Formats: sequence, structure tokens, C-alpha cells
Amino acid sequence: MNQQHFITFLEHGLINLPWWGYLVFTAVMTHITIICVTIYLHRHQAHRALDLHPIISHFFRFWLWVTTGIVTKEWVAIHRKHHAYADIKGDPHSPQIFGIKKVLSEGYELYREEAKNQETLKKYSAGTPDDWMEQNVYTKHDKLGIVSMFIINLVLFGPIGLSIWALQMVFIPITAAGIINGIGHYFGYRNFSCTDKSRNIVPWGILIGGEELHNNHHAFGVSAKLSCKWYEFDYGWMWIQILSAFGLAKVKRTIPVLGTATKATPDYETLDAIIRNRYNISVLYALVLKHECKSELVKLQANIKNRLSLRKLKNLLAKDEDMLTLEEKGLIIQIKEHSNVLQHAFNLRFELARLWERSTLSRDELLQMLQNWCNRAEESGINALQNFSSSLKRAC
Repeated sequence: MNQQHFITFLEHGLINLPWWGYLVFTAVMTHITIICVTIYLHRHQAHRALDLHPIISHFFRFWLWVTTGIVTKEWVAIHRKHHAYADIKGDPHSPQIFGIKKVLSEGYELYREEAKNQETLKKYSAGTPDDWMEQNVYTKHDKLGIVSMFIINLVLFGPIGLSIWALQMVFIPITAAGIINGIGHYFGYRNFSCTDKSRNIVPWGILIGGEELHNNHHAFGVSAKLSCKWYEFDYGWMWIQILSAFGLAKVKRTIPVLGTATKATPDYETLDAIIRNRYNISVLYALVLKHECKSELVKLQANIKNRLSLRKLKNLLAKDEDMLTLEEKGLIIQIKEHSNVLQHAFNLRFELARLWERSTLSRDELLQMLQNWCNRAEESGINALQNFSSSLKRAC
């Protein structure tokens, strides 16, 4: 290598790209990283929603080692604990507990602090890799990977490689530890009234691989697909389908859907499907009762002090009783006093929720409760409740 070539190498590395080439390279690298996080760490390792071929699984693990230094065991354990204590005391990184500012600005620090908790790792990391590579390379030398990426970027691109490496290093702490864990539990819209405060940030999960659809994920944690509405797009799911087409992934679970065949009487299969579909059914109940809500709204407006909109009325019908605020419970009492139709609707709605609430009732008792519920709905004389009962009998 002559002196001129050596100077060129010091200035640009082995590859000299136009300015936009460096942006494209960085975008591709960070995109692969977020796909590794959402498919390998999140949907495969933490929730077992899909199986991955050993080759692609190890590639994901290696890529995360060199681009993030993430230890699979730590990430999975912390995430599982987050679901176990979502937005209540014990959640490692909830903005409802620590405040949105702290989670956005110090999300990575909260993650590292919880990673030191050996009790968390022992209790929530079952099933994560524990082979020779994990013990002797990925966990033992978790910083070696990102140092290797630092050297690779420097050799390939010269001094600008430092900037590319820096962006790679802050990408996951900002997007996952900050945005998903922070904004995903603070701002956005909700398709399902989960007991936590999870939100869908935007309906197009592109920048963060589908993880923006966070409320959908908390409603159906073991689903490999995070989108559920026609206008939602899960980028991670697109890659899962591509991997499946090449035999590199096998989906185990997705968001459940109701069947099409109506049964004369609900059975155990119906009961199990209703419990699995509880969030979908809550939304469906409010949707089916929409016409009755609209026709009763005029009557209610004349008798209720606070202004009541159709949207608010539907939201109340979509919530389980234990999720209502004191103000909402008081409003429902007023509604029931001035509308016999909605009195039936709310009473049956709260009784329906008891099918999936934790209780000491046996499966036989729950099935009997479901059959009685359907009979009362059909005998109510309210078309919407009769139609909804038929919908429940299509659950499978």
C-alpha cells in the first residue's frame, strides 16, 4: 500500500460512499437490528409465539451481540416481568410508575438496573439459550461484540464509521427502552381495554418493526402478529411470513378470531374460545350495541348532567367492571336509571366478564353460566343482545 492509498484509507476506510450511501447503510443496519429484537427476542424467545430455524435463530443472536450487546436471558426475563407487573409496582420500566420523562431519557438505565436483579433472571428466563456460545461468548463477553462492530465500521468507512457505530449503539436504547416502553404506555390509541395502560403509538408499525402496535400486543401477548385492524401494518409480521415461506419460521399463535358456524348451545370449546377472545369480544359487544346506544342517547342527554357522547357510551360498554373509574361507575348508575335497554346491556356486559375473571368456579359452572347468559340475552327482547348471543355461539 503506497502513501496515497494509506492516506485515502485513513480518510475513508475501505469503502468510500456518497453521503446518502452512509445513510442507507445505517438505515439497513438498524432495521435488521430491530427485526432481530421484535422477531427473535420478543415474539420467539419471550412469548414463544413462533419457532425459528436454528440457523436464523443463531444469526439473530449473533447480530444482536455485535450491534447491541444484548444478552438474551436478560432481555427476555425483564420483558416477561414487565408483562407480569404491567404498569403496577414491580414493572421494571413503566412510565406510570417512574414517569414518562425518566423512561424516555433513562430507559436504558432502568433496563441495566433490572438486569442486575438475579431473582428476576432466575424466575423469568426459562427456556432461553444456554449453550456453549451463550456461556462462553455472548454472555461472558457481551461487550466484545459491540467493540468488534466499532472496529469493522472504522475499517470500512474511516472516521465516519464512528458516527455510524454511535447511531447503531443508541438506536435500541432510544426506540425500545425509551419509545416503546415509554410512549407505548403513555400516548396513543387503544383497540382493547387491557388492565394496563398500553397504547398503539401509530397504526403503521414500520420504524420499530411493528412494536408500535403495543396495545394489541398486551391484549394478545402470545400472538406472532401484532396488527389486528385493516388499517394497521405490522412490519415484523411481514418478515415472519417471508421467513415462513423459506421454512425458517413456523407461526404457533396469532390473534384469535371468531368462527362462522353457529351452535345451538354453547359448549366447552365455545367457553375456551370466549376466554381466549375476551378482548375482541369486549370490543364486539360495544359495536353490536351501537344502534341501541344511539337511539337511547337522546333520552339520556335530557336526564344526565354530564355530556354523554356515543363514543363514550361505547367505551363504557367495552370495559370490564373492575377497570371503571369511580366517575364512570357513577355515570353508569345514572344511565341504568334512565334506560331499561342499557340497564340490560350493562348488567349482561358485567356478567359476561365473569367468564374470564379469575375465580374458583369449575369449568362446568362456567359453562352453565355461559349458557344461562345466552338464554337471558335471547329472552331480553333486545335485537342487539340476541344478535350478540348468536355471535358468541360462533366462537371456536
